[in-house]
Amino acid sequence: MLVVVLRTLIIYFIIIIAMRLMGKKQLGELQPSELVSTILISNLASIPIESPEIPLLSSVLPVLLIVCLEILVSALCTRSRRLASLVSGRPKVVVRDGVIDQTTLKELRFTVDDLLAALRAKDIFELDEVSLALVETNGSVSVYKSLDATEVTRGDLHLPANGPLKPSMPLVVDGALNDDAAEYCGVDRAWLEKTLR
Repeated sequence: MLVVVLRTLIIYFIIIIAMRLMGKKQLGELQPSELVSTILISNLASIPIESPEIPLLSSVLPVLLIVCLEILVSALCTRSRRLASLVSGRPKVVVRDGVIDQTTLKELRFTVDDLLAALRAKDIFELDEVSLALVETNGSVSVYKSLDATEVTRGDLHLPANGPLKPSMPLVVDGALNDDAAEYCGVDRAWLEKTLR
Protein backbone atom coordinates (compact mmCIF):
# COMPACT_ATOMS: atom_id res chain seq x y z
CA MET A 1 0.00 0.00 0.00
CA LEU A 2 2.89 2.36 0.77
CA VAL A 3 4.25 1.71 -2.72
CA VAL A 4 0.92 2.84 -4.24
CA VAL A 5 0.93 6.03 -2.15
CA LEU A 6 4.54 6.84 -3.07
CA ARG A 7 3.98 6.12 -6.77
CA THR A 8 0.88 8.33 -6.76
CA LEU A 9 2.79 11.19 -5.12
CA ILE A 10 5.66 10.88 -7.58
CA ILE A 11 3.36 10.78 -10.63
CA TYR A 12 1.31 13.73 -9.32
CA PHE A 13 4.32 16.01 -9.01
CA ILE A 14 5.90 14.79 -12.25
CA ILE A 15 2.73 15.62 -14.20
CA ILE A 16 2.44 19.08 -12.58
CA ILE A 17 6.03 19.83 -13.61
CA ALA A 18 5.38 18.46 -17.10
CA MET A 19 2.26 20.62 -17.53
CA ARG A 20 4.17 23.72 -16.37
CA LEU A 21 6.90 22.93 -18.89
CA MET A 22 4.33 22.54 -21.69
CA GLY A 23 3.32 26.18 -21.29
CA LYS A 24 0.16 28.12 -20.51
CA LYS A 25 -1.24 27.82 -24.02
CA GLN A 26 -1.87 24.10 -23.46
CA LEU A 27 -3.79 24.49 -20.21
CA GLY A 28 -7.13 25.83 -21.43
CA GLU A 29 -9.12 27.13 -18.50
CA LEU A 30 -7.67 24.91 -15.75
CA GLN A 31 -4.77 25.64 -13.45
CA PRO A 32 -1.92 23.10 -13.81
CA SER A 33 -2.65 21.27 -10.56
CA GLU A 34 -6.38 21.05 -11.40
CA LEU A 35 -5.65 19.63 -14.84
CA VAL A 36 -3.20 17.10 -13.40
CA SER A 37 -5.75 16.03 -10.78
CA THR A 38 -8.45 15.66 -13.42
CA ILE A 39 -6.25 13.54 -15.69
CA LEU A 40 -4.97 11.31 -12.89
CA ILE A 41 -8.37 10.82 -11.29
CA SER A 42 -9.98 9.91 -14.60
CA ASN A 43 -7.23 7.39 -15.35
CA LEU A 44 -7.26 5.90 -11.86
CA ALA A 45 -11.03 5.67 -11.82
CA SER A 46 -11.00 3.59 -15.00
CA ILE A 47 -8.61 0.94 -13.60
CA PRO A 48 -11.09 -1.00 -11.42
CA ILE A 49 -13.67 -0.87 -14.23
CA GLU A 50 -11.27 -2.29 -16.82
CA SER A 51 -9.53 -4.72 -14.47
CA PRO A 52 -11.93 -6.23 -11.93
CA GLU A 53 -9.18 -8.49 -10.55
CA ILE A 54 -7.49 -5.40 -9.05
CA PRO A 55 -8.88 -4.60 -5.56
CA LEU A 56 -11.06 -1.48 -5.50
CA LEU A 57 -9.06 -0.02 -2.62
CA SER A 58 -5.96 0.07 -4.84
CA SER A 59 -7.67 2.67 -7.05
CA VAL A 60 -9.74 4.46 -4.44
CA LEU A 61 -6.77 5.26 -2.20
CA PRO A 62 -4.76 7.05 -4.93
CA VAL A 63 -7.87 8.98 -6.05
CA LEU A 64 -8.52 10.14 -2.47
CA LEU A 65 -4.85 11.00 -2.09
CA ILE A 66 -4.94 13.14 -5.26
CA VAL A 67 -8.09 14.91 -4.09
CA CYS A 68 -6.44 15.61 -0.71
CA LEU A 69 -3.28 16.84 -2.45
CA GLU A 70 -5.32 19.18 -4.67
CA ILE A 71 -7.15 20.59 -1.66
CA LEU A 72 -3.89 20.96 0.27
CA VAL A 73 -2.06 22.60 -2.65
CA SER A 74 -5.01 24.98 -3.20
CA ALA A 75 -5.11 25.90 0.49
CA LEU A 76 -1.35 26.44 0.62
CA CYS A 77 -1.45 28.53 -2.57
CA THR A 78 -4.00 30.88 -1.01
CA ARG A 79 -1.61 31.43 1.90
CA SER A 80 1.64 31.71 -0.05
CA ARG A 81 2.05 33.79 -3.19
CA ARG A 82 5.43 32.19 -3.80
CA LEU A 83 3.94 28.68 -3.83
CA ALA A 84 1.02 29.86 -5.98
CA SER A 85 3.40 31.26 -8.58
CA LEU A 86 5.47 28.05 -8.45
CA VAL A 87 2.40 25.85 -9.04
CA SER A 88 0.41 28.07 -11.43
CA GLY A 89 2.84 30.70 -12.65
CA ARG A 90 2.10 34.43 -12.86
CA PRO A 91 0.25 36.54 -15.40
CA LYS A 92 2.61 37.83 -18.11
CA VAL A 93 2.26 41.10 -20.02
CA VAL A 94 2.39 40.38 -23.76
CA VAL A 95 1.20 43.74 -25.17
CA ARG A 96 1.84 47.18 -23.70
CA ASP A 97 0.54 50.32 -25.43
CA GLY A 98 -0.01 48.46 -28.69
CA VAL A 99 3.49 46.94 -28.78
CA ILE A 100 3.97 43.16 -28.57
CA ASP A 101 6.61 41.93 -26.10
CA GLN A 102 8.38 39.34 -28.28
CA THR A 103 10.58 38.08 -25.43
CA THR A 104 7.58 37.20 -23.26
CA LEU A 105 5.84 35.56 -26.22
CA LYS A 106 8.87 33.32 -26.72
CA GLU A 107 8.93 32.42 -23.00
CA LEU A 108 5.25 31.44 -23.18
CA ARG A 109 5.74 29.67 -26.52
CA PHE A 110 2.98 31.84 -28.02
CA THR A 111 3.22 32.86 -31.64
CA VAL A 112 2.08 36.26 -32.82
CA ASP A 113 -0.75 34.43 -34.60
CA ASP A 114 -1.86 32.86 -31.28
CA LEU A 115 -1.91 36.28 -29.66
CA LEU A 116 -3.76 37.96 -32.53
CA ALA A 117 -6.34 35.15 -32.55
CA ALA A 118 -6.90 35.63 -28.79
CA LEU A 119 -7.33 39.38 -29.33
CA ARG A 120 -9.76 38.84 -32.21
CA ALA A 121 -11.80 36.58 -29.92
CA LYS A 122 -12.20 39.68 -27.73
CA ASP A 123 -13.28 41.80 -30.76
CA ILE A 124 -9.92 43.56 -31.00
CA PHE A 125 -8.55 43.72 -34.51
CA GLU A 126 -5.88 46.43 -34.16
CA LEU A 127 -2.98 46.44 -31.69
CA ASP A 128 -3.46 50.21 -31.25
CA GLU A 129 -6.68 49.38 -29.37
CA VAL A 130 -4.72 47.52 -26.65
CA SER A 131 -3.32 49.40 -23.68
CA LEU A 132 -2.36 46.19 -21.85
CA ALA A 133 -2.79 42.48 -22.61
CA LEU A 134 -1.84 39.71 -20.20
CA VAL A 135 -1.69 35.95 -20.50
CA GLU A 136 -3.30 34.72 -17.30
CA THR A 137 -2.15 31.69 -15.32
CA ASN A 138 -4.87 29.56 -16.93
CA GLY A 139 -3.71 30.50 -20.45
CA SER A 140 -6.50 32.96 -21.24
CA VAL A 141 -5.71 36.47 -22.50
CA SER A 142 -7.06 39.49 -20.60
CA VAL A 143 -7.15 42.87 -22.34
CA TYR A 144 -7.40 46.44 -21.10
CA LYS A 145 -8.39 48.63 -24.03
CA SER A 146 -6.79 51.99 -24.66
CA LEU A 147 -8.99 55.01 -23.88
CA ASP A 148 -9.31 55.80 -27.61
CA ALA A 149 -10.80 52.32 -28.24
CA THR A 150 -13.16 52.32 -25.25
CA GLU A 151 -16.86 52.57 -26.06
CA VAL A 152 -18.77 55.55 -24.66
CA THR A 153 -21.65 54.72 -22.33
CA ARG A 154 -24.70 56.73 -21.24
CA GLY A 155 -22.98 57.17 -17.86
CA ASP A 156 -19.90 58.68 -19.53
CA LEU A 157 -22.15 61.29 -21.18
CA HIS A 158 -24.13 61.84 -17.94
CA LEU A 159 -27.37 60.89 -19.71
CA PRO A 160 -30.23 59.55 -17.61
CA ALA A 161 -30.95 55.85 -17.94
CA ASN A 162 -34.22 54.83 -19.54
CA GLY A 163 -34.76 52.39 -16.71
CA PRO A 164 -33.03 49.15 -15.88
CA LEU A 165 -32.52 46.98 -18.94
CA LYS A 166 -33.50 43.34 -18.57
CA PRO A 167 -32.86 40.63 -21.08
CA SER A 168 -35.78 39.25 -23.05
CA MET A 169 -37.04 36.10 -21.38
CA PRO A 170 -39.86 33.81 -22.52
CA LEU A 171 -42.75 33.95 -20.07
CA VAL A 172 -44.56 31.05 -21.72
CA VAL A 173 -42.66 27.94 -22.80
CA ASP A 174 -44.49 25.01 -24.43
CA GLY A 175 -47.83 26.41 -23.25
CA ALA A 176 -46.81 26.69 -19.58
CA LEU A 177 -45.80 29.71 -17.50
CA ASN A 178 -42.03 29.88 -17.01
CA ASP A 179 -42.01 30.65 -13.26
CA ASP A 180 -38.34 31.65 -13.14
CA ALA A 181 -38.73 34.17 -15.99
CA ALA A 182 -41.97 35.52 -14.52
CA GLU A 183 -40.34 36.04 -11.12
CA TYR A 184 -37.31 37.71 -12.74
CA CYS A 185 -39.56 40.06 -14.74
CA GLY A 186 -41.72 40.79 -11.69
CA VAL A 187 -44.99 39.49 -13.16
CA ASP A 188 -47.43 36.81 -12.09
CA ARG A 189 -49.96 34.50 -13.75
CA ALA A 190 -52.82 37.01 -13.30
CA TRP A 191 -50.88 39.76 -15.09
CA LEU A 192 -49.96 37.39 -17.92
CA GLU A 193 -53.55 36.17 -18.41
CA LYS A 194 -54.86 39.79 -18.37
CA THR A 195 -52.21 40.85 -20.90
CA LEU A 196 -52.92 37.90 -23.20
CA ARG A 197 -56.67 38.60 -23.14
